[in-house]
Amino acid sequence: MITVESISKYDEKHPIVITIGTFDGVHIGHRKILEKIINHAKNSNLKSAVLTFFPHPRMVLQKDADIKLLNTIEEKKAILEKMGLDILVIHPFTREFSRLSATEFVRDLLVNKLKSKKIIIGYDHRFGRNRNANITDLIAFGNALDFTVEEIPAQEIDEVSVSSTKIRKALKEGDIETANSYLGYEYMLTGTIKKGKGLGRKLGFPTANLVIAESYKMIPKNGSYVVKSNIAEKVVFGMMNIGYNPTVNGTSKTIEIHFFDFDGNLYDTTLRVDILVRLRDEHKFESVEALKEQLEKDKENSLRLIAKMQC
Repeated sequence: MITVESISKYDEKHPIVITIGTFDGVHIGHRKILEKIINHAKNSNLKSAVLTFFPHPRMVLQKDADIKLLNTIEEKKAILEKMGLDILVIHPFTREFSRLSATEFVRDLLVNKLKSKKIIIGYDHRFGRNRNANITDLIAFGNALDFTVEEIPAQEIDEVSVSSTKIRKALKEGDIETANSYLGYEYMLTGTIKKGKGLGRKLGFPTANLVIAESYKMIPKNGSYVVKSNIAEKVVFGMMNIGYNPTVNGTSKTIEIHFFDFDGNLYDTTLRVDILVRLRDEHKFESVEALKEQLEKDKENSLRLIAKMQC
């Protein structure tokens, strides 16, 4: 997959079939559109392309909107590449860009610069300054500028009753099973492993301390989860705690993973953690010994759940 960081840097000559949107989460609803463009490209001598934006438009246009995103840019790239997309254009979203007229956006960018020959879009897509143009306007532009438009009708999208907002809500409530079912894959956290305080090792549960650089990344509700990672080309399961470690009077939020059957050094490596199941809420235990007993129970419960998943 070719990734281009701005429309101004785009220099591919092959005509494309394209869709446009933020696609946060690249969930099963988004895939309706993405699979259409990928399949259409294969059957029509076009390249499949997505035009997306970063920062998220709401981050720019609503300064007080503390929106959390389901994917970092790197995570989104990996998901789209795995789907078989040919070209991803990530355009910087600015106030100046938001003021482009519908004509400037379609004629100058989609047609003249990106070489769009077909646009596949949801029935409710709006674009241009103040989002004042709709699918009818896009079809009219197509007639004038020699590209075709395929509208994905309401019933086809709405039959998958999924939205990024619903997924964020599920994660906020710790409902990882619902979030994963809407996403069509396990929710992931990607970060760098840094040295922690070493408490886990003293308890017999050494942990990898995951630090996520992107402050906009949605972190699920505090608590314990069953997770898996790919380490040295091997799937390794573990249990992860998100929270403040209240038993030892922790003051900062951490993400700590104890991997089963792994004893290597992960410091300063980048790691992706897939979240499988929620085990429990975070608790303040009466003593460190009581915490250790709970961790033993959590491990036992995790291994039982993992065995069930692998059946």
